[in-house]
Amino acid sequence: QVQLVESGGGVVQAGGSLRLSCAASGRTASTSAMAWFRQAPGKEREFVAAITWSGRDIDYPDSVKGRFTMSRDNAKSTVYLQMNSLKPEDTAVYYCALTYGIGSNYFLMRTYNYWGQGTQVTVSS
Repeated sequence: QVQLVESGGGVVQAGGSLRLSCAASGRTASTSAMAWFRQAPGKEREFVAAITWSGRDIDYPDSVKGRFTMSRDNAKSTVYLQMNSLKPEDTAVYYCALTYGIGSNYFLMRTYNYWGQGTQVTVSS
């Protein structure tokens, strides 16, 4: 089993920044990649970013490209999501996820074996 705990969410004004963290514990030795997804009220959960444990970034969707950066600390089994130039449309619950699958389609929710409980990000205009 794996436990994922997100932190760092909060309320920020448009144009501001937040840094989310996701700490993984348990059976993390076989981790292939971790990702961030988000879900706004009334919308489907959508892919935000992913990073493989070998350090390869997965491309970001246009909605966050150039503003969000995902990084990892393998020694701490922790991933981060640095979010800059935040917009009201970034308001959502942000979830981290972990997969054991190598060469998987990292954009898809079904790729991931474990999910965190989520952290709320609210961007005010």
